[in-house]
Amino acid sequence: METKLFDILVCPLCKGPLLYIKSKCELICKADRLAFFIRDGIPVMLEDEARKLPTDEEV
Repeated sequence: METKLFDILVCPLCKGPLLYIKSKCELICKADRLAFFIRDGIPVMLEDEARKLPTDEEV
């Protein structure tokens, strides 16, 4: 998926910006401390599928 498309995506919960982490294939919401996976080039923007970021993990 093109990185330009990541610029228009927002967190489905808080509608805040997402940070694209290419090395982990994730979109990170700093406010909610959630990581949304990107599978086969498609972001999975479901809260139930998101990874909760531990408090000690730096974003």
